[in-house]
Amino acid sequence: MSSHVDIIKERLSITDVLSSYIKLEQAGANFKARCPFHNEKTPSFFISPDRGTYYCFGCGLKGDIFSFVEQFEGTDFRGALKMLAEKAGVTLDYESRAEGDEKEKLYSLMESATKLYERTLTENPKALEYLQKRGLTEKTIKEWRIGYSPDDWHFTEMSLKKNGGIFDLEKAGLVKKGEKGYYDRFRGRIMFPLFDTAGRVIAFSARAFARPEDEAKYLNSPETPIFNKSSVLYGLNKAKVAIREKDYAILVEGQVDLLMSHQAGFANTVATSGTALTDHHLNLIKRFSNRIMVAYDADGAGWRASKRAWQMALALGVDIKIAEIPDGFDPADLILKDRAAWSESLKNSKHIIDLALEKILVDKNDRRLFGKRVYEEVLPYIASIPGNIDQSHYVKRISELGDITEVALWQDLAKMVHNREYTEVTDKLNHNVLLRRDSIERKILSILYWQEKQVEPKVDCVKIRRELEQIIGSASLSQMESTLKDSHEDIIFEAEAYYSKPEILQKDSTELLQQLEIEHLKEKFAMKMKEIVLAEKAGDIAQAQILLMECQGISKKMQNLKNNK
Repeated sequence: MSSHVDIIKERLSITDVLSSYIKLEQAGANFKARCPFHNEKTPSFFISPDRGTYYCFGCGLKGDIFSFVEQFEGTDFRGALKMLAEKAGVTLDYESRAEGDEKEKLYSLMESATKLYERTLTENPKALEYLQKRGLTEKTIKEWRIGYSPDDWHFTEMSLKKNGGIFDLEKAGLVKKGEKGYYDRFRGRIMFPLFDTAGRVIAFSARAFARPEDEAKYLNSPETPIFNKSSVLYGLNKAKVAIREKDYAILVEGQVDLLMSHQAGFANTVATSGTALTDHHLNLIKRFSNRIMVAYDADGAGWRASKRAWQMALALGVDIKIAEIPDGFDPADLILKDRAAWSESLKNSKHIIDLALEKILVDKNDRRLFGKRVYEEVLPYIASIPGNIDQSHYVKRISELGDITEVALWQDLAKMVHNREYTEVTDKLNHNVLLRRDSIERKILSILYWQEKQVEPKVDCVKIRRELEQIIGSASLSQMESTLKDSHEDIIFEAEAYYSKPEILQKDSTELLQQLEIEHLKEKFAMKMKEIVLAEKAGDIAQAQILLMECQGISKKMQNLKNNK
């Protein structure tokens, strides 16, 4: 195994591998980038070609090409090894090392099952005919390794018993144990293999075919040591490159929807494949793009089950747009009938908040009903947006459309701060918010420590230290410097590596201080909003109005800072 690793590292430089995932910028002998593992606006992720390693000064993650692929792709070492070996043109041969490895046995079993189902599909003309009627070509069927499980209680068990014992088949989710013994989980079904990001088969989603009236339409593999349903997006292994290149992902619900979309040339499509959209799914997509175009039935079960996920997406800074599909169609049917209509639906997609507003405008003449629907169907989305400036845009728009005062809308938004559902969404962001603020503070100090050692500093260190103290307070500055007292050399290296051209130091110092002030104003805004809720609960409406005016002042100050950047 170690020889494989060494050969791959000889053939692939760290810059070759990482540049296929993230945008790198030259920084002297090194490279820098915005860290793909935490939210940041200022790059703190550094790559050393000489060492073949990376290190993020913001979140502390470090490693080589293998650990990067593991972390970015969400795979294990074997998955990273497989992907990098293919990229390097290295043939892997580690059968002896795989013996006794539980997961490797399961991967092997799932591969054998896939080949078995592929073969039996070619022997079942009716199943093939069904797939072709849905619009799938022979090329697509082969490329996505679609198969068929015969309507037999022991076909899989008997066919694969030589590949593994019955307990391994059960662990892989291929057989179940009943009162009279073991039997096949999938019978008389069209088999869609689910892949991990390394392209290994980890599960199946099986559509009823032989007895559709007696069975659940879709039956998915149970969770196994290699399959977690909330962590897998169907098609991501093939879509990730296109998502990165086009800078947006198309999200559909079903397998055939995805296959037809890929077949029609939209290779950046992924599917939830019968499971609710989770924050893990969103973070998987977010590694490749911050934009998602959703092609769900806006009145269907998938849409209703994913409303919390849309809030989470907005809170994570993901731009969510909705592509409306004509009534009576799903994406697969629409593509089969009129590919241009599918393309037009995507082209005319609307931001989720704009669409939510559009749906309730029919009630705007009934102020009570309109206000109720705004609170229940629109404000939760607006409350999830991390930027108060963006919130202000929608508050103003709703006020103009529905003749509701902005003060009333801000008060309702403030109440949502203490709403349990909203809190669960926003709490997941706190770590990223703190990381972003801490990263900015650390970078400012790295410039200070570096320049304070110079005989002829390129910036006014006294002025920067004074402005930093004004923003975060002398006590916080002292505490931060105390925490970093043993890391001076590390953060000085960060500044030296990042600012290979010292002439941009003054400009960046000013921008970093502005960013830091905006972050602190955001926190102050959130605290004031909480105080509004407390004042209203206490019946002190006058105090609530004063606090609301203060919030508006903070919002205006943030806008001025952004305009001056």
